[in-house]
Amino acid sequence: MTKLLESAISRMKSLPEEEQDGIAQIILEELDDEKQWNEQFARSQDKLAAMAKKVKDDIAGGRTTKAAWDEL
Repeated sequence: MTKLLESAISRMKSLPEEEQDGIAQIILEELDDEKQWNEQFARSQDKLAAMAKKVKDDIAGGRTTKAAWDEL
C-alpha cells in the first residue's frame, strides 16, 4: 500500500461510520468503473486498429481536407 493511500485511510478512520461508508462506496464504484473501462478498451483494439487504418488510407488517398478548429 502506498504512503498516500495509508494516509487517506488513516484520516478516514477518524470520520463517522456513515462518512466512511460513503467514501468507501465512492472508491468501490471508481474501481468498478476503471475495471469496466479497461475491459471495454481491451475488447475494442481490433475496431480501433481498423478505424486507424481507414483514416490512414483516407489521408493517403486524398479523401480528407484540412480544417481549422473553428471550422469543425
